[in-house]
Amino acid sequence: MKIAVVASPVTPLRPVQLGGAQAFLCDLAVGLARRGHDVTLHCAEGSEVDGVRLAMVRAPSDAAAALVMPGGASPPPAPGVAAALAAMFRAVAAAGADAVSQHAFDAPAFELARGMPVLHTLHLPPIVDSVVAAASRVAPSHLATVSRSCQSAWRATGVEVGELLPNGVPDIEVSEIPDRVALVAGRISPEKGIEHAIAAARLAGLPVRLAGAHYDPAYEVDLREVEQLGPLPRDELGRVMARAAVTICAVRWEEPFGMVAAEAQMAGCPVASYRRGALPEVVEEDVSGFLARPDDVDDLARAIGQCLTLDRGAVRSSARRRLGLDAAVSRYEKALGRVAR
Repeated sequence: MKIAVVASPVTPLRPVQLGGAQAFLCDLAVGLARRGHDVTLHCAEGSEVDGVRLAMVRAPSDAAAALVMPGGASPPPAPGVAAALAAMFRAVAAAGADAVSQHAFDAPAFELARGMPVLHTLHLPPIVDSVVAAASRVAPSHLATVSRSCQSAWRATGVEVGELLPNGVPDIEVSEIPDRVALVAGRISPEKGIEHAIAAARLAGLPVRLAGAHYDPAYEVDLREVEQLGPLPRDELGRVMARAAVTICAVRWEEPFGMVAAEAQMAGCPVASYRRGALPEVVEEDVSGFLARPDDVDDLARAIGQCLTLDRGAVRSSARRRLGLDAAVSRYEKALGRVAR
């Protein structure tokens, strides 16, 4: 198939990604190309993705204002982002793709793709009114999302999502000996519960390493006595996960998937998380991690302690069975075949 993969122009795609959705769509585009499909990844200038053809547009000047802040106000209309998306879809139309895998969580993308053989993946819950309205005008067979939890959230707004396509993560070669340290990874923003993770780790008697980029400039968290690694390329993050005794995902919102949790397990690192959003789908409790009552730091500390008793080989085996990238690419290959013309 000739496939166009469309990313939001709000951020370039680079080895150090701001979020799991960006990381996955890069893996998806490269994975489809490796299977012999003619793939073009449409994205913002400054993107760096090896293994696939890139078609880049100028980064819009209002990109920062268009970033979705979970738990915050919906972003205002961004004419520059809309113009960039229009340029991307003109390029898609000119190339004549058999199928379009559309991942931008920007309302104009849904209208611009009208009439195309498109599958829109909703990587976030229905937290932006304009996107909910736009998705409601799309047939269920042309909508996908990444977890049963997220699918249910969209259904509650009246938007029926026809395809369930969980993300997958690459396999990670594990040769590290873990330290007695807890890892917190991902973007540094309120919905990730960084302060809860740090407090629970301290209750469990573990020092904390933090890997990630600041996402919400208004979010302040006390990082004293925390080893700050900053944002890391994914291969290096995998090694850091393999060296951690436990990865903590203290999510404070209905997490749509949980790429950090999936990657940690693939590295053999058990996950302690709040029982929220898609985490019960991503963590195999008692095998690859333990779940705690939402917002209960004491119970999260209990889960951390239990994670230290798990067999790391079993953690990795569980992840390879349930969360692999190859299976995710196969799911998309079939779903895109269903919408292709």
